[in-house]
Amino acid sequence: MTQGSQRSLVTGGCGFVGRALVDALLARGDAVSVLDHAGDAWRDDMTLIRADLRDAAAVDAAIAGADAVFHSASLVHTKASRESLVRAVNIDGAHNVLAACQRGGVTRLIYVSSASVVYDGHDIRGGDETMPYPDRFPALYAETKAIAERALLAADGAQGVKTVSIRPHVVFGPGDTRLVPAILSRARAGKLKFRVGSDAKRSDFTYVGNVVQALLLADERLQGGAPIGGQAYFITNGEPRSFWDFVGRIVEAVGYARPRFEIPYGVAYAAATVRELFDTLVRGGTLHAEEGLSRFAIRYLCTDHYFSHAKATRDLGYVPETNLDEGIARTVASLARA
Repeated sequence: MTQGSQRSLVTGGCGFVGRALVDALLARGDAVSVLDHAGDAWRDDMTLIRADLRDAAAVDAAIAGADAVFHSASLVHTKASRESLVRAVNIDGAHNVLAACQRGGVTRLIYVSSASVVYDGHDIRGGDETMPYPDRFPALYAETKAIAERALLAADGAQGVKTVSIRPHVVFGPGDTRLVPAILSRARAGKLKFRVGSDAKRSDFTYVGNVVQALLLADERLQGGAPIGGQAYFITNGEPRSFWDFVGRIVEAVGYARPRFEIPYGVAYAAATVRELFDTLVRGGTLHAEEGLSRFAIRYLCTDHYFSHAKATRDLGYVPETNLDEGIARTVASLARA
């Protein structure tokens, strides 16, 4: 680990991955600042800066003087609505962060990307970093993350800022505010009796601690002069399995039954289309409310999408510290304490 004199800033540090990263940076002795538009400081040894990524001046002020910036903030929205907002936060916000790093003396910018930047709606089995960005994306979120990633990696070395991108896939763990809470919310409401897609389709899942491990390793390698600038790395647990097996293990652990009945893909996709249209026309396109029923989510459930982290192992020394079984056990234990 790096020495404790480092000044690190985490954008989106009040979110799920961001918060786990902040805790780890503080544990290794960094002076840590968080740039977030919402949320509260949960510990006394961090500095919280409330700012919007779209405000270039505010981003400049927050980042100036940092040694390393971890850009974790983004708007996760997979429905066909709120396009201008998603583009402004995910693309313009990333450009603002990059420019602030270049002006503010930052030497390392580590981007929290997504494996979805190479997903075109079809099966991916053992995908690696040679996969190109698709010509068309099944969701605006994936497209905007890809555009931002491409720009940040292309800027590697400009004005002294080294850049690297970490691409996790389906992150879960204690503190999750999205995936596991959505699963349990549907289970409590009795809406998890049906599943979409086959158990034969497999997905990667990534324990949050392993994502943080990879982010710290990337920072250390950049600081040590390793030639990883301008590179992207898939980060997963390397244990692909059925999404519905993952769901079943979570819900059974808290006393609910696994989904037993299957809904055909066509029926589920049509229902998601209608739901998205209603949400857009009647509610203006709600944020953070996919509830597993966006068209993107239905496609995801019905395709293979798992990746190799061999490049990260080779270049970063990444070997998942927490396996899937232990990650699920820790997540369930955290739910019992909540």
